[in-house]
Amino acid sequence: MQISEKYNPQETEQKWYNYWLENKYFHSEPNDKPPYTVVIPPPNVTGILHMGHMLNNTIQDVLVRRARMRGFNACWIPGTDHASIATEAKVVAKLKSEGINKADITREEFLKHAWEWTHKYGGTILEQLKKLGCSCDWDRTRFTMEDNLSKQVIISFVDLYNKGKIYRGYRMVNWDPEAKTNISDEEVIFKEQNGKLYFLKYKIEGSEEFLSVATTRPETIFGDTAVCINPNDERYAHLKGKNVIVPIVNRVVPIIEDEYVDIEFGTGALKITPAHDVNDYEIGQKHQLKMIDALDDDGNLNEHGLHYVGKNRFDVRKQIAKELEEKDLLLKAEDYVNKVGTSERTGAVIEPKISVQWFLKMSELAKPALDVVMDDDVKFYPEKFKNTYKHWMENIRDWNISRQLWWGQQIPAFYYGTGDEDFVVAETAEEALELAKQKSGNSELTLESLRQDQDTLDTWFSAWLWPMSVFEGLLDPENKDIQYYYPTSDLVTAPDIIFFWVARMIMSGLEYKKEVPFKNVYFTGIVRDKQRRKMSKSLGNSPDPIELMEKYGADGVRVGILLSSAAGNDLLFDEDLMLQGRNFMTKIWSAFRLINMWNHEDKPAIATDNQAIEWFENKLNKTIVEINDQFEKFRISDALHLIYKLIWDDFCGWYLEAIKPNYGEGISKEVYDKTIYFFEELMKLLHPFMPFQSEEIWQLISERSIDEALVIAQQKNADSFSEDVIKNFEITAELISGVRNYRQTKGISPREAVEVFTNASEFANEAVVRKLANISEIYFGQKTDKPSFTFLVGATEVSIPLSENLDLGEEKAKTEEELKYLKGFLISVDKKLSNEKFVANAKPEVVEVERKKQKDAQDKIAILEEKLKSL
Repeated sequence: MQISEKYNPQETEQKWYNYWLENKYFHSEPNDKPPYTVVIPPPNVTGILHMGHMLNNTIQDVLVRRARMRGFNACWIPGTDHASIATEAKVVAKLKSEGINKADITREEFLKHAWEWTHKYGGTILEQLKKLGCSCDWDRTRFTMEDNLSKQVIISFVDLYNKGKIYRGYRMVNWDPEAKTNISDEEVIFKEQNGKLYFLKYKIEGSEEFLSVATTRPETIFGDTAVCINPNDERYAHLKGKNVIVPIVNRVVPIIEDEYVDIEFGTGALKITPAHDVNDYEIGQKHQLKMIDALDDDGNLNEHGLHYVGKNRFDVRKQIAKELEEKDLLLKAEDYVNKVGTSERTGAVIEPKISVQWFLKMSELAKPALDVVMDDDVKFYPEKFKNTYKHWMENIRDWNISRQLWWGQQIPAFYYGTGDEDFVVAETAEEALELAKQKSGNSELTLESLRQDQDTLDTWFSAWLWPMSVFEGLLDPENKDIQYYYPTSDLVTAPDIIFFWVARMIMSGLEYKKEVPFKNVYFTGIVRDKQRRKMSKSLGNSPDPIELMEKYGADGVRVGILLSSAAGNDLLFDEDLMLQGRNFMTKIWSAFRLINMWNHEDKPAIATDNQAIEWFENKLNKTIVEINDQFEKFRISDALHLIYKLIWDDFCGWYLEAIKPNYGEGISKEVYDKTIYFFEELMKLLHPFMPFQSEEIWQLISERSIDEALVIAQQKNADSFSEDVIKNFEITAELISGVRNYRQTKGISPREAVEVFTNASEFANEAVVRKLANISEIYFGQKTDKPSFTFLVGATEVSIPLSENLDLGEEKAKTEEELKYLKGFLISVDKKLSNEKFVANAKPEVVEVERKKQKDAQDKIAILEEKLKSL
């Protein structure tokens, strides 16, 4: 068989991916096998692959491919999220570049543009996932805005409303002036910003006295409706019941009292702006203050802003500071660092705003969803995230589910009158009409009488149904797919959406299926650069995953990114890891070529072969047990390390060296067949991590039918193994390494055979030792008087008479230097062990380590002193 000298990922990857797709290996239908189901965390429909996606989806693919090879009916559902805010922002920007303002077109026209954008740019990321090797069931690809998924979102809204869990309320929300929508508390990111703390003069009505009030946002004075003091603050006792004049605005507002005010903080007097601050809103409600909203949806001052009307809030902040100073209404301004809420999606500074919104009551939903995680019905890996989850669930607030956007599922509330309660909620306009007639008592109402709520639902309100909605679970609760595939098996996601998505999916699963939506949640770390910065396009520190795959091969990149991705811990990206992945591919390819270069002869296996085979068979079975254990714990990086070591060190480094025929000779057919069997088993273990190269080698080893492809081959279960056989070979490897070390340090050629003297009566795997260490004679139970190189393997002493070519004087000097070091080391250990306090207080295992160091040093000193005598 002609095998190319170099493995070519570019040629191989597309070939095998097409083959897998053509033969529908990734497609799943319910059958009599146990299901293994994974739903993809749906990326934004207009998104492109980044390093976080690469890590997350590689882990998912490893789990899915392994399940497929272990007898499960694996179903990995791919799909994309319509991403309301992100997509709408892109469409608005595109329209703007064409001279079209969103406000000047109808909702229907806008949605037409949004669908065009989605069809043009949507799905790019799914094609990129194919390049990575993801074995998704592409026939089952879903999109959160497709008809059936949207219907299920509406069904859920109507059901929860009818249960009294959804309500419409006038509340303070987080307004994003850039996206022009409110966002939930979880989508607000607090960032430290340098600013100023302004001390303003609020004159007491009818007096020259003033009250000093500190604020970081002087532009909000146009919405001031009171100044608040603590009733116990003696400094301001004389001002109780009086009024102050708001600077520039000249509005007379009362001085009110509330223990909320911290006497020690700032001046002890607070300006109260109920429409522009969450805490002020609460105080305003309590004291029945007027509400004045001085900002519009763009973050500009409105008509309440007087001569600043139409100007941006941040421009006004600078300008008003000057005006206050000119009018002697500014006492002072100090540099100040505070945490400012920003929009996770757009980065805009959030403006608290009073608005009518739709909310979902969370307390009833949260309790059972907390219990299932704390009771391990849903297991978190790593477990530390249980505490994060618990804290959030115990302090949960009602979920603001409405968004002031057009791209998304439109809220199914229909208004028929002008009153606050003149609305009905229904799945269709026709159903709404019947309900409106009943509620209003007006049988004359028509469809034209109804106005549907303009708002859409938060994207997460569709995503929280994902494990059910992808199987039409709310449309047809008894269908065969939902019955078979739900609950799903494992969820792989990032910890930063534990509240947005994980918690809410658990809530909806318990609400609608009375079952958790998945059994395990594996939290990946965040991919960071070497400076520990999160990778992002804006920082320019994120490599292009496609370019990495073209450079190192998809398998090389998969291995590289997984070698350092312990669950829940951040991954410090280093391109050298990708190089390590590619080198691993090269190593495997070279090993395969080497085996195929050997002639197989009809002759019996020799002792070296039998010893190597016995050891590797046991080592393989033990490693399979260890790999399975690591997968049980979701230690996927550790499982890969085990496979990496088994192939690189054990198979290539020891096994192949042991069975390699002498130059010009062939290998026993029996040994060749066993070696190919081992190689096939290794490819099965490797396949989930390196699918392309493993399939290529598998298909080159032997002609395979469609039913025999590696992608669906079954991994072997571990047979019993002998720890003694494995331990003996570890000693064998140490003996060989000791002899090789002698050659390396003394500059002796590997081809120069050596004699060995030892206090041992025998060596396990003697044939392997003789061959790999190139030993001409072993003298068991004998010492030598000749100057020699001596080393210890456990209690076994091994001496190699020094080559006649060596400079004995130089050897003596080196030995004396080594002896001097060891004696100094022994003194420090003896000192520690003679310290009664240390021995009494240290852990027994720590003391034991010190005693072992002492014994090893004493043994080595004895050997070196013997060597000096002979020299």
